[in-house]
Amino acid sequence: MLRVAVPNKGQLSDPARLMLREAGYPAAHDARELVVQDPENDVEFFFLRPRDIATYVGAGQLDIGITGLDLLLDSGSSANVILDLGFGPSTFRFAAPIGAATSLQDLQGKRIATAYPGLLEIKLAELGLPATIVKLDGAVENAVRLGVADAVADVVATGTTLRQAGLAVLGDPILTSQAILIQRADAQPDVAVDTFTRRLQGVIVARAYVLVDYDIRVESVEAACGITPGIESPTVSPLHDKGWVAVRAMVPRKEVHRAMDELYELGARGILVTDIHACRL
Repeated sequence: MLRVAVPNKGQLSDPARLMLREAGYPAAHDARELVVQDPENDVEFFFLRPRDIATYVGAGQLDIGITGLDLLLDSGSSANVILDLGFGPSTFRFAAPIGAATSLQDLQGKRIATAYPGLLEIKLAELGLPATIVKLDGAVENAVRLGVADAVADVVATGTTLRQAGLAVLGDPILTSQAILIQRADAQPDVAVDTFTRRLQGVIVARAYVLVDYDIRVESVEAACGITPGIESPTVSPLHDKGWVAVRAMVPRKEVHRAMDELYELGARGILVTDIHACRL
């Protein structure tokens, strides 16, 4: 049975469970229990603190898990990323009291509070920036106000909490994070893991594309297919009227309205857009 770690709280929890449900794992939607079995799919789900997932997977106690890239790097785990999941975006950034610093070099020798000491240590070494790391367990925004730090380094989604604490982000993001699927670094090939990964990939693609159907004059088919080339090639089917054909193609969701406008100008009619719930490419 495949053992999968799923976040039980935080910004990764609900999106992760939703993706798993869309991938055909309905048991993963209920996190009221710490362990949930899905015998139909031969999977056992473990609902854990997102921060602990990389440790369990890296140690081989669990086969794969969903966590954040920032949490993986901070843990020092030997787990590897096998799939970017496309949700839970955030950035890891330095922040200092407004007006107190203008560049990262101003942090040299300062006390920097963080809940991600492993990640911060890596980044300070990369930057060649000597500083003292003050380890806190979450909610580092008040560290400067309470006098235990001169600046902070934290994962930021919108920056609102930092601004409310009188802090301003400093420099460019030093890490851009998102939800990821991870596996132990020395794991052997596993058919069950491959199947699980393909299902999640299918959801990612389904969210990024829509299915477009339309009717077009035969003489305009080539130009229409240039607008909607599909994944491999569009499906073109004859209609009862010999001068017309029906075309079906997958189109990136973010481009669909532009494509519809161009198709209409080309003479396409009956243009329909349908959501894709799952797919395999």
